[in-house]
Amino acid sequence: MFDFINISVIDIIDIILVGLLIYQMVRIMRGTSVFNIFTGILLLYLTWIVVKALNMKLLSSILGQILGVGVIALIVIFQPEIRRFLLHIGSRYLSSRNNFLTRILLGRRDKEIQATSLDEIAQACRRMGETRTGALIVLQHNSSLEFVTETGDSIDAAVNRRLIENIFYKNTPLHDGAMVIDMDRIVAARCTLPIVDNPNIPPQYGMRHRAAVSITQDTDADAIVVSEETGNISFVSGGEMKTVTSISELKLSIENSYRKGN
Repeated sequence: MFDFINISVIDIIDIILVGLLIYQMVRIMRGTSVFNIFTGILLLYLTWIVVKALNMKLLSSILGQILGVGVIALIVIFQPEIRRFLLHIGSRYLSSRNNFLTRILLGRRDKEIQATSLDEIAQACRRMGETRTGALIVLQHNSSLEFVTETGDSIDAAVNRRLIENIFYKNTPLHDGAMVIDMDRIVAARCTLPIVDNPNIPPQYGMRHRAAVSITQDTDADAIVVSEETGNISFVSGGEMKTVTSISELKLSIENSYRKGN
């Protein structure tokens, strides 16, 4: 007669939640330099569980002390990744504009970008692409970008193609950095974006493209990048980058960007 382990519904839910947590952590850190460190720590933890189950007291005690003391060190080492993970979770839960929690916490109503603002952004990008003027525009959605806008200069102006072109013109004080647009307003310019080490980004892409990938991975914002070298326009969403081949395609990408979650 075999004795089977009694597994309750709560145990199954517990296992599923732990699996989802590990999956999300691996997904966020995959392709970064800390992934190998995380894998090593996970293997060390699994080894400790096996050793403890086999009642190997000395080795179990040593590994337990290492893991216990290492928690503080891990918090310091993985501080950017922990912050990124929390931002990722918060962005996913607040990404839906019909989400009740979004309405209560953010107080935002369902809105779409005005056709005039959509055209102004697209035409500005077209013109900057023709003149090979480098630009990085971040389109804010539900996630707060205060940690980004506070690094730059506040603008608070209506979206206007000439203003956008003038800000990114090479000889102006505000051209270096990112512009943040929230619906029909230019919120800030000359903003510094966090850049995550991601070896999966092709080497031909510069700092603007890497910054765009990073901010769209960390938040629900999307980004538009105009290459200074080639004049190509790229639209970045969720860390995925695609080259825009026409102004109509860019307008559609921006429009869908503001409609997602509706």
